[in-house]
Amino acid sequence: MNNTTTLLLMNGDTPDGVISDLAEASLQNQTHLSCLILGVGPELPMSTYGIPPYGTLNVPEDWGDRLEIAHQKQSKRVQQVEQILAHSNVSGDVQSAFCVNSEIRHHVGHKARISDIAHIAPNLRDAPEEWREAAHGVLFQSPIGLILNGKSGVPIKRIFVAWDSSKSASRAAHVALPYLKAADEVVIGCFDPVTTAVADGADPGTGLAAWLSHHGCKVTVSQFPSGGEEIAQCIQDRAKESGADLVVMGAYGHARMLQAVFGGTTRSMIKQTDLPVLLAH
Repeated sequence: MNNTTTLLLMNGDTPDGVISDLAEASLQNQTHLSCLILGVGPELPMSTYGIPPYGTLNVPEDWGDRLEIAHQKQSKRVQQVEQILAHSNVSGDVQSAFCVNSEIRHHVGHKARISDIAHIAPNLRDAPEEWREAAHGVLFQSPIGLILNGKSGVPIKRIFVAWDSSKSASRAAHVALPYLKAADEVVIGCFDPVTTAVADGADPGTGLAAWLSHHGCKVTVSQFPSGGEEIAQCIQDRAKESGADLVVMGAYGHARMLQAVFGGTTRSMIKQTDLPVLLAH
């Protein structure tokens, strides 16, 4: 993981400690830390007089002042984060994306395309729309993976890979390869596998295990019946049983024009906060 770039997606309310912890981990791993501060501008309140299209729009007189205050607050936070990185002696940069919610994904996607892995600061969960747009930008508008609930400075010794032979699962395994190679143990879990040539193969998971073994990984393969339980819950239960420090899985869904539509398992794994998870689409 040396000489890679880690992208931290945050907002102005992200605690300094979150930034410092990731900066320290980046310094230890000799990675570049790139911080993108998401700032959502105040919505433009307008009232209409007359009958469109002949009416006029009335913008509050203090609108310009409010916008300027928001810009100044964002600029001040950029300077503060730059100071945190400088104090940490880490290689890093700080950029600002001050925009409306619907443009967040474009700014995130653009930055993610020149990064290796992305993290979303935990406090963004308190702003669900910003959080969803940030996740959309990484997963649907870039080729990299997204780590959620990551614990800076905690060694990743055991990794649980939720495998189903899909393109998304394969991409997640490729994105996670540096972590898999550094881990002491990798557990491949297949849930309700379909053992046909056109689905998961005669012995699901063994092909991935062989590929990872060639990379020097210590791998075991397990096949689990769901027993009618939701797959997301099965993944969490089996990962916890194996003592996993990280779950690797494909993110399923569709990039729509107005919103990202995640599949049920992906949506549940995104919502949970107990396990670190690396997702790729």
